[in-house]
Amino acid sequence: MRTEAHAMRLRTTTACVLAMAVAAHAAYGETGREAWLRYRPITDRAVAARYVRLPGTIIVAGDSPVLASARDELKAGLGTMLGRAFHDAAAASGPAIVIGTADALGAVLGNGAEVVRDARTLATDGYLLRSTDDGRLAIAGRTDRGVLYGAFSLLRHVALHEDVSRLDERAEPSAPVRWVNEWNNLDGSIERGYAGLSIFFEGGNVAADLTRAREYARLLASVGINACAVNNVNADIRVISDAFLPQLARLADAFRPWGVQLAISVDFSSPRRLGGLDTFDPTDPRVASFWRERVDAIYRAVPDLAGFVLKADSEGRLGPSAYGRTHADAANVIARALAPHRGLLFYRGFVYDHHMDWRDPKNDRARAAVDNFAPLDGQFDANVIVQIKHGPIDFQVREPVSPLFGVLEQTNQAIELQVTQEYTGQQRHVVYLVPMWKDVLDFDLHAKGSGTPVHQIVSGRTFDRPTGGYVAVVNVGRDENWLGHDLAMANLYGFARLAWNPSLSSSRIAEEWTQLTFGHRPEVVEAVTSILLDSWPAYEHYTGPLGVGTLTDIIGVHFGPGIESSERNGWGQWHKGDEHGIGMDRTIATGTGFIGQYRPPVAAMYESLETCPDQLLLFFHHVPYTHVLHSGQTLIQHVYDTHYEGAATAADFVRRWRAVEGLVDAERHEAVERRLVYQAGHAVVWRDAVCGWFGKMSGLADAKGRVGHDPNRTEAESMTLDGYLLQDVTPWETASGGKAVGCAVSKECTASMPFARDAGTYDIAVQYYDESDGVSRYRLLVAGKQVAAWSADDTLPSKDPNGHTATRRTIEGVQIGGGDTIRIEAVPDGGEQAVLDYVEIVRSASGEGARRDQYR
Repeated sequence: MRTEAHAMRLRTTTACVLAMAVAAHAAYGETGREAWLRYRPITDRAVAARYVRLPGTIIVAGDSPVLASARDELKAGLGTMLGRAFHDAAAASGPAIVIGTADALGAVLGNGAEVVRDARTLATDGYLLRSTDDGRLAIAGRTDRGVLYGAFSLLRHVALHEDVSRLDERAEPSAPVRWVNEWNNLDGSIERGYAGLSIFFEGGNVAADLTRAREYARLLASVGINACAVNNVNADIRVISDAFLPQLARLADAFRPWGVQLAISVDFSSPRRLGGLDTFDPTDPRVASFWRERVDAIYRAVPDLAGFVLKADSEGRLGPSAYGRTHADAANVIARALAPHRGLLFYRGFVYDHHMDWRDPKNDRARAAVDNFAPLDGQFDANVIVQIKHGPIDFQVREPVSPLFGVLEQTNQAIELQVTQEYTGQQRHVVYLVPMWKDVLDFDLHAKGSGTPVHQIVSGRTFDRPTGGYVAVVNVGRDENWLGHDLAMANLYGFARLAWNPSLSSSRIAEEWTQLTFGHRPEVVEAVTSILLDSWPAYEHYTGPLGVGTLTDIIGVHFGPGIESSERNGWGQWHKGDEHGIGMDRTIATGTGFIGQYRPPVAAMYESLETCPDQLLLFFHHVPYTHVLHSGQTLIQHVYDTHYEGAATAADFVRRWRAVEGLVDAERHEAVERRLVYQAGHAVVWRDAVCGWFGKMSGLADAKGRVGHDPNRTEAESMTLDGYLLQDVTPWETASGGKAVGCAVSKECTASMPFARDAGTYDIAVQYYDESDGVSRYRLLVAGKQVAAWSADDTLPSKDPNGHTATRRTIEGVQIGGGDTIRIEAVPDGGEQAVLDYVEIVRSASGEGARRDQYR
């Protein structure tokens, strides 16, 4: 039972977080830290007039930290947006905002009140917003958390400038489980984290300052997320040790006022590694006893723990196969320890052999989920949820829906989506993933006849399962804007909105998020939403076509192009590309048989080349480069055309964003522009690498004459060099012409060339490699005059010149005379040899006198 001191600490925590929220614009500026909870004052008089009748008194029916958060959030948010004070009171005879659970509201509004009766029928976490004839506005829920969600919904309506004068809104979550997973390590690092260090851990312990953790819990609550697993699924055994439990309790305290439950990932071998047993066999009574004792101890420290996440027998993690046991055996031994505490066990379905023989044409990683889990359907306990990645491989830019969703009829399921952009640009590229998730959630698996989309299955409704829902791998970090790219936060917002209501459209979510994050200027809303909605198709176009995958370096950091890295190894993300054709034959007739894991109507669609959708062609079929798509194009020409189109769209994102300069705060405008400029340059790297590889492998030319022909480009190896030497780049396709030059001396190196074209205004792009093992310095001179200088000081994920580190810097609007010398001077540093790839000079569209370094 909580002590009064503990309750006081929670109230103080809540008040502190809200005080910071009110003062956020002064304390943080427009850094993105406020995300979609900016609560900016409404200065438009016509809009403000919509809220003049909104009561200024708030009555709270009940007393809990979560209700206190709801009250204080309303006071702070409404007060800031509407420019007037909102007061709380114990009672009021006139108009008031009345908040509370159904039972508590009965004492204020009367048990016979319609809103009270209706609130009692709500699903857990659901809420009502209802205006009454006597001028009151009720925010009701079945639980305190539902009331909090209702308060945030009212604030969202006002922040979106929507009419709230006659509200009658009933909202219930589509599924009971709406979790986020954070792959944080105790040392403060984050696996697949692209936004700085952990907000939860540092130096082997829970962080001393949990301010950001509290702020994050508030963000999660505002969009209906009810639990957060804080540590890496590749779990450290210390997390459940006695010494660490008081630290977990501190994290739970930070989350609790916002209705966000703490969850943790556990190591399956803990009975042996932590408990001192000679086994972790899930059928051994001593192992069961270990888990009961540990779980009981954890719940004494954190009474409202949501549960555990478990990764076992996956990518080297120990699991039940060590003893010839099943995944159900492994899950149930832990779930039974959790059950008395109402805890859930999320068992990750990401189980596959990462030492597969690539020579065997019947081997197929995509089959693993169904092969492993389908025979166990019905053997998992009621508090076990199998956590299934949305596709059968691993968060690729496009995959079909995992057939496992439609196979498990007696097992709770949760769909695992990925906000952290592991294979989709790692938050250096804007890729709005909501449309991709919508394609998955709306896909009809025919699991119970026609009309059983994935979102209905994971909710538990299709097969009448007790629980299920949504999980996202998010990995926020200490970067001020949480995910490293201001626009990447649209994915976290979008995930949460879909988890609550999967019927929402991608465009509506994008527009909501944009208005809440950047304001209501029509030009800004149009620019941002258009960038978001075009971003996933653009990224797919300049990376991996037709379901082949992202063609990234899958063995390493999963960022830049590495087209053959997935071949001839045991990881199973093969594309089977050779001189004859490309794609995995997963057909029933001649391939791996994966297609047969779908229900017959779906399998029939994918089995036939006549009905298989082009966008998934290479996932299911191996075809020649001359194969004609449904569009009428050959496969090879489609690859060439889409890669050039995708790169052009990425470049246009920069134009669209620049068009709203001055309409967005300068700090965030510059930060987003830098990201978009980088993306435009890296899209060219991707375009050239993929087109070059396909051209060389197929031997077929681009009908439009672009691939391998760059008349505006001068390769560094053909320039006049002083100190530079020819250097191979691996993989070869990540250097223009397959080669580059590296500085072979510790002092300055130069590369120069005469400009043999007409005088005029040009944009000069310098392609170089910004490695992680040094900070080289560059100067660009035209006719002896410096036009740009910069340092290669980005934090890209490799110490070698390759597709991860290839970087493009463009200086626009440079006056060049005929015969002028273009000269690059570079000083290497550390292991970084100031490697140059090429210089590209094109006629400027920005006009004379408009010189602009894209990396201002």
